[in-house]
Amino acid sequence: MAARTRAHVFVSGTVQGVYYRANTRDAAREAGVDGWVKNLADGRVEAVFEGPEDAVESMVEWCHEGSPAAEVEDVEVEYESPQGEDGFEIRH
Repeated sequence: MAARTRAHVFVSGTVQGVYYRANTRDAAREAGVDGWVKNLADGRVEAVFEGPEDAVESMVEWCHEGSPAAEVEDVEVEYESPQGEDGFEIRH
């Protein structure tokens, strides 16, 4: 079984009000990655991706582009131990 990893991501730029969270959810589900995504009060988007290393890495890369209407300026990533996320959801 492939090693599981967890990436905690903060995305800044024009990433709210551009369907970033919905597109992230769809991409994560397609990649077979668990976790969640939410808007932060400071205008950033926060996300956690958990799953096989290659799938998590592909989601981190995806964040640099994001949804078609997004203008991503920066992506901060911290790698952590998996915490057993199940499914992928948009948090409010």
